[in-house]
Amino acid sequence: MVPRSIYAACFRQTSITSRLRNVRFIASGSAAPTPASKPGPEPQQPPRRQKSWLTRKAESSPITKNAVLRLAQLLGYGSTKQVAGRRAFVMYEKLCILRPDEERAFWQNECDLPPTFQSWFTVVNLHVWLLTVRLRALPQPQSKQHIQALIDHFFLDIEDRVRAILQPAAPDSTASSSPVGPYTPLTDFYKVANLPGKTRPKGRAPERLVTQQMRIFKEQWAGMGMSFDASLLHGDAEMAGVIWRNFLGGRGARGIVYPSTAPTNKPYFRRAVNLVGGEVEKVKKIDQRGLEVEERRDDGSGVHDYAPTEADKYVAYPELMATLVAYIRRELLRLQRLPDDVITGPRTPGSEGDHIERLKFGKVRAGTLFEER
Repeated sequence: MVPRSIYAACFRQTSITSRLRNVRFIASGSAAPTPASKPGPEPQQPPRRQKSWLTRKAESSPITKNAVLRLAQLLGYGSTKQVAGRRAFVMYEKLCILRPDEERAFWQNECDLPPTFQSWFTVVNLHVWLLTVRLRALPQPQSKQHIQALIDHFFLDIEDRVRAILQPAAPDSTASSSPVGPYTPLTDFYKVANLPGKTRPKGRAPERLVTQQMRIFKEQWAGMGMSFDASLLHGDAEMAGVIWRNFLGGRGARGIVYPSTAPTNKPYFRRAVNLVGGEVEKVKKIDQRGLEVEERRDDGSGVHDYAPTEADKYVAYPELMATLVAYIRRELLRLQRLPDDVITGPRTPGSEGDHIERLKFGKVRAGTLFEER
């Protein structure tokens, strides 16, 4: 359970530029691609596991399959909680984790999100929240079971990916070091950045660092979810503010700096600093150094204000915010129109993937708010 103080702090300000300041190993060392850049090669998928003897036997014999299913049902495999857990995993794997790669050009080129795990987490977190909003409307106990299972799968996957980043199976790899393979398929949206001249030590990722990162990501999940929940009640302007903080990096919070004719030898650099959450931002050290000094320190996140020569990029911000607000409203409305049995599936063992295609999210830039797909 997240303490109420954390919820309040996250609600006031949740930004991808400020919740992960002291974690340079999460951020990629490379800059965000330019609009003319092309997506990289498809990520290498882990080898498919060989089916067990029992699985092959059940698939080849209807009698054996029925017997196995009956036995599994007696062991609780067919309980409503178990079915909800498997359905939630299919929803997470087939709907949520694909969205960063499906709209990679939009997130990285138009929103200028750097190709980091933090950016990947933020995009996936948005789509987990979209599903959560629809799952709340299910009757109980289905609603609670599906939501809890979806969040559980989300954070199990996040922990597996954090461990792979801190201690990958091989250098320059996002593959999981787990002996059973990654929790969900790999992505090429982000890469692991090794420090120059250093190799990663062998062994497991330090538990202290894993725990610290999971706490930060839990705060981000809670903060962004609460902010979007509030925006559903307060209107599109509130939602646009949430989008600006989380998906546009909060750039320009201290004002836009335009080109100047005055000569200067120092390159321009400024980032947003979040003073909420003393464990992430060392507020006492910031007080000692001064806020302006901290703003000009590169924290490795890859998100900072545009240089004066790039000030024209802010012109696109209102249109980007309006596009994302329309996308969120459109997808919420589409999910609302789907019957409950399409959301949950038939709720029988073996049918967890039914109707999943009807739940797939549409394009970010797609028609009007009331467009039918």
